[in-house]
Amino acid sequence: MRALLGVELPGYRTVDTDTWLNDHGDVLSLHFFGLPPDLPAALDDGPALRHGLTHFTARAGGGLIEASVKRLGELPALRQILKLPLPGQPSGQAFLGSFTVPRAGCSTVVKIQAAERGMTGMREAVVMAKLGPDQYFRPHPYAPEVQGGLPFHAADHAQWDAEFPDHPLTRVRRTLDTLAAAVTVDPGFTALPPFTGPAAANG
Repeated sequence: MRALLGVELPGYRTVDTDTWLNDHGDVLSLHFFGLPPDLPAALDDGPALRHGLTHFTARAGGGLIEASVKRLGELPALRQILKLPLPGQPSGQAFLGSFTVPRAGCSTVVKIQAAERGMTGMREAVVMAKLGPDQYFRPHPYAPEVQGGLPFHAADHAQWDAEFPDHPLTRVRRTLDTLAAAVTVDPGFTALPPFTGPAAANG
């Protein structure tokens, strides 16, 4: 089932089924999962949802930058941005943004991936120099006790995007904003029973 319509954005070219690429090397992709969503809480339980996602991302070696619930077409969707180390490289990060639209027995996800290329860490170095280390590193707002993964810090905040318009994190946020305005949901998917939380989905 192709649950989301309007994913093909200007500036992206088709490279595979439901996969598009732009000139930066950013990958836009659409996925359907015919299983109950693997989410830690219902979409209307924001604190539990964000807390669980923060720990899940840290266990995977990454860091959750932000998570919120937004409308995508007619349905509520989980909007996430996270960062992961570039595999096989001593430095650099990849940034992943996604909208997950869960239903009781399945979900659909549209995802944008953008990786650092060439010199890495410039955004972080500039912001740390401006703020100082004490203001740069912060406890994670969703789960202050979280351990492992990539650290939460001020340079990932959206306030710095205008200063770094070509940074992969900025591009991810920009693409998510474009998707939010462009994407509609297939009526057949909208009509499926709603996701009400992990217990209901798995029971």
